[in-house]
Amino acid sequence: MTWFQYVISDPAGMHARSAAAISRMVEPFQSQVCIRLKTKEADASKVMALMGLKAKCGDRIEIRVEGPDEQEAIRILQASIPTIL
Repeated sequence: MTWFQYVISDPAGMHARSAAAISRMVEPFQSQVCIRLKTKEADASKVMALMGLKAKCGDRIEIRVEGPDEQEAIRILQASIPTIL
């Protein structure tokens, strides 16, 4: 398992458009991608689950990736999440 943390800087937090972008981004990977906020966790491939986190600007999220292509997935996520959130 590989993971990293990110502090949301988008004033709107994690909204529908950003949740959909993350979901599309993780779709091609075989690895499981989860996003955690405090005690809540969401499957990153599910838009509604991501929105259910209710992540706001300033919240610190943890992105965890586990699976056969986790190194490639984490590299792409680390590069892309800052442009989305």
